[in-house]
Amino acid sequence: MNDAVLIRNERETDYQKVEEITRKAFWNLYIPGCVEHYLAHVMRGHADFLPELDFVVEIGGQVIGNIMYTKAKLIDECGEEKEILTFAPVSILPEYQRKGYGKRMMEYSFERAAALGYDTIVIFGNPGNYVGRGFKSCKKYNICMEDGTFPAAMMVKVLKPGALDGRKWVYHDSPAMHIDEAQAEQFDAALEYMEKKEQPSQEEFYILSSAVLK
Repeated sequence: MNDAVLIRNERETDYQKVEEITRKAFWNLYIPGCVEHYLAHVMRGHADFLPELDFVVEIGGQVIGNIMYTKAKLIDECGEEKEILTFAPVSILPEYQRKGYGKRMMEYSFERAAALGYDTIVIFGNPGNYVGRGFKSCKKYNICMEDGTFPAAMMVKVLKPGALDGRKWVYHDSPAMHIDEAQAEQFDAALEYMEKKEQPSQEEFYILSSAVLK
């Protein structure tokens, strides 16, 4: 059996498989069901989507995970804008999780992002999954939301030293990240049935996503 690992750009022929992987990876994780596969489906057509930073990871010729990037921006108190990156969804099939494939894919994407001239990534997620990849609390970089809060789930990775100089920044994600939940539900209803369940990870997500730093 060929277990060679390959990380490459997503192709149009991968779209359905990537959406299936995303659905399986996120199903019942944060809510009963999920919407991340619909996000993957629609974001490719948005102007802020970056196909050059849209990657899949293969094992033995089979796609088992993906990561997708969009543009985002920071705005300082004088109105100066800084173009940055965010990524989501990032998915690995459940049976391949916790084996290092997601880490390899992320690290590869960071190298490619830096080579393209980007110097900052801001994401939302469970810190336990990302601090090992060099992400730090948004508060350490003085990056907040529009309401002035520093969410515990918002993290920052600097790709180039000195990219952030300590001034206060407000984070703005791309409109590509905002989906219509009714349309997401309709999209999911046309797919193979998967049972929606409540599970403890959903309460963990609620607590984490509601927490802010002082």
